[in-house]
Amino acid sequence: MGQRLNRCLDVPVTLPPLRRRLLLLFIMLFLWLYMFYSCAGSCAGLTTRGSPAPLRAAPPLLPLLPGEPGEDSSLEEQRAAPDAGSPISSFFNGSGTKRLPQAIIIGVKKGGTRALLEFLRVHPDVRAVGAEPHFFDRNYERGLAWYRELMPRTLEGQITMEKTPSYFVTKEAPARISSMSKGTKLIVVVRDPVTRAISDYTQTLSKKPDIPTFESLTFKNRTTGLIDTSWSAIQIGIYAKHLENWLLYFPIGQILFVSGERLISDPAGELGRVQDFLGLKRIITDKHFYFNKTKGFPCLKKAEGSSKPHCLGKTKGRTHPDIDQEVVQRLRDFYRPFNMKFYQMTGQDFGWD
Repeated sequence: MGQRLNRCLDVPVTLPPLRRRLLLLFIMLFLWLYMFYSCAGSCAGLTTRGSPAPLRAAPPLLPLLPGEPGEDSSLEEQRAAPDAGSPISSFFNGSGTKRLPQAIIIGVKKGGTRALLEFLRVHPDVRAVGAEPHFFDRNYERGLAWYRELMPRTLEGQITMEKTPSYFVTKEAPARISSMSKGTKLIVVVRDPVTRAISDYTQTLSKKPDIPTFESLTFKNRTTGLIDTSWSAIQIGIYAKHLENWLLYFPIGQILFVSGERLISDPAGELGRVQDFLGLKRIITDKHFYFNKTKGFPCLKKAEGSSKPHCLGKTKGRTHPDIDQEVVQRLRDFYRPFNMKFYQMTGQDFGWD
């Protein structure tokens, strides 16, 4: 019995040659991935000269004030927005490099900017910040290094993007973006200014139920019919006035104007124009969308990094309050000359009149 046990113990434990090779390959792959992932994290902290970059605290979640010009996503949406620059996503997309954006969605609030960004993120060559950075209007003093740190890591050939709708109505934004890069591509999502104003008011009303009526805010004097252009909900829709400021720094061919209405009725068509403008292959097509009758706008069959259908949050597609039709008509009359000028400036008739 003892001799038999000794003989068993003397026999070396061996594996077939094929299994040994597979095991060795697996161990080597594991070690390589571990080293690669560690380097992706540590190398990111080096400056271009190879010296360690100063440690920075993570940027705080930017608060949005109810009714503030430029607000287009709620605090909840910012928290829920995927972090395009997370270590895990960076790892699976390669280490990449954080770059300043080559394209920015600059406006307009309540025009459909969130929908456009979510649709674009389906494209494998688009990497975008989830929350609105508000760099060129609220955080410019923090500097470009801070701004770049917010960006996701991208590989060669990928485009870095962000969207902050308040840029379009911020006087200093065109000069600041031009100073960063004169070649930045700009995208503006526009919508019937009357509908946009009502949507803007509806969003504020959902947060401040005690605000005055839309009708009372629209006029400086209801009797004379004088429109209060100082109210941000009205002012944002004077697109031609804001565009003049941008054309001082960027040629019209460097700005793409997306129809908020067509983004709902024909999302694939508008996304085709956007992909062409960005120099991307047309990958996002009709097959990516389905129409949600409850919400009244298109949704993605598969969102970025998910195999499930995705619609925009509950803050999108709110039911508008009933507005006095006389007030609506006066607003249409007010906006008409500005719309005509905007059509001439852009070379597009958006059909709002």
